[in-house]
Amino acid sequence: MKKIPLLCLIAILCICEFNVALAQQNDIQKKVDEYINAHLQMNQFCGSILIAKNDQIIVNKGYGYANYGFEIKNNPETKFRIGSLTKGFTAVAILQLEKKGLLNVDDKLKKYIPDYPRGDEITIKHLLTHTSGIPNHTEFKDFNKERKVFKYNVIETISTFKSRPLEFNPGEKFNYSNSNYILLGFVIEQVTKVSYAEYIKQNIFEPLKMNNSGFENPERIIKNFAQGYCFKNNYIEKAKFRDMSNAHASGALYSTTEDLYLWDRALYSEELISNKSKKEMFTVFKDNYGYGWGIVNLFNHKMIGHSGEIDGYTSSISRFVNNDICIIILSNFEQTPIGSITYDLAALMFGEKYDIPGAIETVTLSNTILKSYVGKYELKPGFIFSVSFSDGKLFCEPTGQSKLELLPISESEFILKEVKAKISFSKNSNQKIDKLILHQGDKEIPAHKIE
Repeated sequence: MKKIPLLCLIAILCICEFNVALAQQNDIQKKVDEYINAHLQMNQFCGSILIAKNDQIIVNKGYGYANYGFEIKNNPETKFRIGSLTKGFTAVAILQLEKKGLLNVDDKLKKYIPDYPRGDEITIKHLLTHTSGIPNHTEFKDFNKERKVFKYNVIETISTFKSRPLEFNPGEKFNYSNSNYILLGFVIEQVTKVSYAEYIKQNIFEPLKMNNSGFENPERIIKNFAQGYCFKNNYIEKAKFRDMSNAHASGALYSTTEDLYLWDRALYSEELISNKSKKEMFTVFKDNYGYGWGIVNLFNHKMIGHSGEIDGYTSSISRFVNNDICIIILSNFEQTPIGSITYDLAALMFGEKYDIPGAIETVTLSNTILKSYVGKYELKPGFIFSVSFSDGKLFCEPTGQSKLELLPISESEFILKEVKAKISFSKNSNQKIDKLILHQGDKEIPAHKIE
């Protein structure tokens, strides 16, 4: 029998490995298409997705339209608002400035704003970790009525919450507040003497060649920028106008999936900050949060990531750092269930179970019934589900998390699009609502009404 030369054998093996890898990549792309197209059919997504593994991009594709009016399709170069993904950039900027000796995360806020109430107790670290106790200015009543549409500079935005009392003592608890990152943006500008936008451009975007990323300015024309949309009254409509000036260092950046993948790659190196600083940034302080990043385990794999939601857009970056898997989702659709999609795409990558979404069968309930569920329900000490009613809809806001709409599927049962969970309400012997039950996975967790 004729022997095959060693070099030929190696070449054959390499070709076989390449073909297997290509087949796996094509299989993942097909599954992602099937899954995302189901969301498209339900008017729950349009945007761009990038999935990479072991430094190789597996999926890099746009879905739906960047502009429905002109029928311009989304693609990997389409630019989107990234909302709170901005916070990761702000955190890196702070650590860069600490390395240069221009500040310290243990600095007190009073060093930068001498008259800030209790500024001698609040540190930069408290701001980075959402443990300052400063209330979230985007939840104030005047925000939706006025400040979303008019230009507010960083000092004017700070003035809207500066005089408000702290919600708890600094360092005592975690409570997600955009106000913290507004203050961090102000600190960056104070110590560098340049705008936050210019600092990020010079020290992050330009070194990484993130040429399609920037700070949104409503007066500037940004090429290839997706229009934000929402689904309302069974029609796709343009999202309400938002002036991004008061989002500032908490959420005013835009980017593309490909640029954010450059960002992901850089965070494995010391190009931007040292390994020591990265370890500090990616260490949980309270409630699975470090500096501008959430740190959790998903399918028993460490995930460092963040999501963003800002008028007309949703976003997510998930970095499975021990597996070198990155999932980036940018959507120009306000109702995109970003949490569910992130979870399902991760499940797909790890060979875990996920469901292709189907149409949600909801029912119509009277305002009287919906209002009967309003209240505060304690899941465990310090963790409250706040249920509220607004504009004919019911909402649930868990402690330290975003407000989510509850969609009725029966008189007492509701589902959440953003996460794989169901909530039901039960009555006591006096026919009064006394309990909320969270159904998630195989668990049923009761939360008793306390207010």
